[in-house]
Parts: sequence; structure tokens; C-alpha cells
Amino acid sequence: MKLKKKIAIIGATSAIAEQCARLWAKENPSEIVLVSRNQEKAERIASDLKVRTPDAVITNLQVDFLDAGQIQELIHHIYQSGNVDVALIAHGSLPDQEACQNDLVLCREALDVNGISPVLFAEAFAMQMQKANSGTLAIIGSVAGDRGRKSNYTYGAAKGLVAGYVQGLQHRFANTNVKVVLIKPGPTDTPMTAHLKQSGAKLAPVDRVAAEVVRGIESGQRVVYTPKIWSVIMMVIRNLPHFVFKRLDI
Repeated sequence: MKLKKKIAIIGATSAIAEQCARLWAKENPSEIVLVSRNQEKAERIASDLKVRTPDAVITNLQVDFLDAGQIQELIHHIYQSGNVDVALIAHGSLPDQEACQNDLVLCREALDVNGISPVLFAEAFAMQMQKANSGTLAIIGSVAGDRGRKSNYTYGAAKGLVAGYVQGLQHRFANTNVKVVLIKPGPTDTPMTAHLKQSGAKLAPVDRVAAEVVRGIESGQRVVYTPKIWSVIMMVIRNLPHFVFKRLDI
């Protein structure tokens, strides 16, 4: 019988995070802490989880995702009721690249939401997990962070920041009981990518991606590409010579 876990989900209203929460609910954890910006949607998700796992404590919290002080205080508050076994940082948005090129305010917002904010949450959790010498910290990055491409380099740069930061955390916790997992989804069928779907792009089902995320976290993998084929695709893209890469319309 599996031991019950305390799970914290940052960006709990994202489609991938919601599906992960449902999978974890089947395991009947002791507590699920949902942290979000959209209280109404988070309350709906919390109600659904209470039905799926009635014995668990479901907590719904809100915070300014760009306020470092609030973030640190929130994570400290979460740990006051016990150590977190799994923390998933899942929030982000997919900006329009051309809009970011023409509006520095939008560019800054995209970098903050997709890069700075996840890093702040990760550091706050890392601080607590180091004290406890336990826990798994999982951060959703993106395949877009593997190599800058003209179609989404603002988003990719933010996710590249996350990837580099996670590498440092993994090195920091290499000889401890703390695990750090970087998740790199390819294009996934979520509200964030609805415009890609309308243009005919092939997107991975969100339930499949969530299942692979949960399995990767459970096994403590260092990097989880999902769907797995993206590990091969991005290996090719990363290693293309520049004289070939510059001719691609990607």
C-alpha cells in the first residue's frame, strides 16, 4: 500500500495540472494544495477533487505570481501543516511572438510569467525541501526552451531560463533525498494552444501528457519529454548546423 502524500500544485488551473491532480486524486493523497490566479476555476477543480478523494484535505490558495515576497510567504505557510512530498509548478502562457516583438510590455510579461515566476516558486520550494531533506520538485518547461526559433523565441527564452535553473537545482540536490524533475511537453491540446489547433497543428492529448508527467515524477526522472518522441525531435533540432537551421521556417 502506497503511503499518502501531500501534493502542492502551482498553476493548478492549467489543463495539464488539472489532469495531474485527477490522477493523483486516485491515489487518495492526504492533502492537495491548489495555488492559482483564477479563484473561480480553482474552486471548481477543488470541488471535483473532493468528490474523487473525499478523505483528502483540499486547500485552495491564491497569490500574486510575480510577488517574490508573497510567494516565499505562501510556500512557508504550506509547509507549516507538514512537508510537501510532491510540488508541481505548472503555470505559464503562450504569447504571440510578433506581438512581443512590437510591444516590450507584452514581451516583459511573457518572460515574467513563463520564466521568472516559475523560478521564484522553485526557489521557495527548494528552500523548504532542503531543510526537510525530502520531496520531489517538478517544473514544467517546454521543448521550446531547447533551441531558440523565430516562431516563439520569447517564450523559448523564458523556458530556456527555467531549464538552466533546474539544471542548477539538480546539481545542488544531487547527493540528497530531494529530487528535481524538469518536464518538457511538446505542443499539447489545451486552451493555451487553441489557436494552434485551429491552424491544423497536431497536438498531444492532455490526458496522455499528464499521465507521462505523473509517471516521470513518481520515478524521479531528471528530464521528462512528453510525448517521448519529442526527445528525438529536439535532439535533431538542437544539433542542426546553423547553415541548415537558418533555412527552416520553424
